[in-house]
Order: sequence, then structure tokens, then C-alpha cells
Amino acid sequence: MNPSVAKFIPLIAAVAIVSWGSAYPVVRIALHDLSPIPLAALRYMIASIMALGWLAWKRPPFPAWRDWPRFIVCGAIGISLYNIFFNTGEVTVSAGAASLLISAAPLIAALLAVAFLGERLTFWGWIGSLLSFAGVVLIAEGQMGGVSFGSGATLVFGAAVCGALYTTLQKKLVHRYGALPSICYILIIGAVLLSPWLPQALSALPHASISSWAAVLELGIFPAAIGYAAWAFVIGHLGAARGAGMLYLLPPTTLVLAFLLTGEVPSSRTLIGGAIVMAGVFVTNIYGHPRRATRQGDAAQTDPGKA
Repeated sequence: MNPSVAKFIPLIAAVAIVSWGSAYPVVRIALHDLSPIPLAALRYMIASIMALGWLAWKRPPFPAWRDWPRFIVCGAIGISLYNIFFNTGEVTVSAGAASLLISAAPLIAALLAVAFLGERLTFWGWIGSLLSFAGVVLIAEGQMGGVSFGSGATLVFGAAVCGALYTTLQKKLVHRYGALPSICYILIIGAVLLSPWLPQALSALPHASISSWAAVLELGIFPAAIGYAAWAFVIGHLGAARGAGMLYLLPPTTLVLAFLLTGEVPSSRTLIGGAIVMAGVFVTNIYGHPRRATRQGDAAQTDPGKA
């Protein structure tokens, strides 16, 4: 690796982690003046404009027509449905709890690979899975509505499932076209699918506070655009397996940012449940699969903790 590039890797990785971590509390700020789905539509309209600009600048190869159904499904599940569940869930779920619930997404992706792609988990992989889901239940029980159907916690967990499905479906596209071009096309598709709610968002903006305006701009620019670009740079120079370990910093970063931006203090139940979830994810990622580096690489190349 070029030494002049290597010295910037920690800084760029920090940009990605802080960008993604900021989304959880900033979504709660924006929800003061905007409804959940219109907020998602406005956020991804901003992100899609940046993605279109990058595509026009770099001009990567246009995807083959046979891959467009997969791109559309990724946009529908990984952007549109994910954000509908996530934003609606965050109306009642704290930012810290939401980040810890979403941190189970790589684990769900591993289980989907076992169920549908013929991959295997070791004994420790199953132990880690059970541990993480016990942590998820513990966190959810501490949120409004608990684990009842349609509660905020179950909606956020539904977003984690969408993230896991997206991770699984996205792999072929990333391998074929590269991480950043694939993300750009998926962001644009997600924005188009959310566009029916865009007029409602635009009509609410004139009555929104300055903090909500700032929150929407931050969400569209940093977590949805710059975070992906920064992470693609890190993975391109470090490799996916080496970069995976940095993602364990995402939930603690979110907890700190939630305190600084909204004054949110996580409950002891949330902290204990989060520690259990992260321990389970760690055990599964490190010891749960015969091809450890591949599993870590899959987690790092995609977006295991984005919001």
C-alpha cells in the first residue's frame, strides 16, 4: 500500500463510521417535523442526486439488462422497505437501541446464506446466533410496545431483516460491477420507488424547523452518500476481511452521538442487550463459518449497520 495513502485510512474509516452512526439520532431529530416515509423519500432524493453526479463523472460500465431485476429488488428491499420500517420504528425506539437491533443484520444474512445458499455454520455459529437473538429480545422488551406485532422494535428488526436480504442479494452485483457503482444504482432505484411520498415531504419542509432541515441534508449527504464512498475506499485499500473489525465500532459510536445530539442515555437493559448482540455477532463472524475470512469479508463489503 502506498504510505501516503495508508496514513489517511483511519481518518476515512472514521468518516464512514461516524456518518453511518449519525443516522440513528439524526433520523429522530428529523421525525419531529416530517413523517417517516416522506423523510425517507426526501433523504434519498438528495442521495440519488449525488449518486447521479458520481456516475456522470466516473462513467462506470452500464449494468447488463439481465442484472436490472436484481438491482430493482435491492433498491426496493435495501433502500425503500428498509427505510419505511426503520423510520417508522424509530418513532418509538431510541437511537441507541435501534443501532443495536440493526447490528444483528450480518447475523441474519449468515442464517439466510445457510437456508438458501447451502452455506454452513459451525456449532459456535449457532451458539452465537442464539446469543444475539436473546440480546435482540432483551432490547426489544425495553422499548415501547415490546416485541408485540407492529411495535417500533419489531419494525426496526424488520429493517434488519431487509438489510440482511439486501446484503445477500447485493453480493453478485458488487462482485460484477464494484461496490460504489452498485450502491449508486441501488440508491437511485430506491429513491425512485420512494418518490410518491416526495410531494408530501416537500410540502412539509416550509413549516419545518432549521434543525429538521439540517437533519435532512445531513442524512442525504453523509450516511446515504459519503459514508458509502468512504467505506468503499477503505475496503479497496485494506481488504474486506481487515476492514470488518472496524464495524464493531458502529454501535458505540451511535450511542455517543445519540447522547451528544439528542441527550439520549441508554437504559441498562439496552446496554446489556447490546453487549449480548455484539458478542453473538462476534462469535458467529469469527468462529461460526469454516471460511472465516470470507464471512468477515461479506459483512464488510456491504452495509451491515447503516441506517
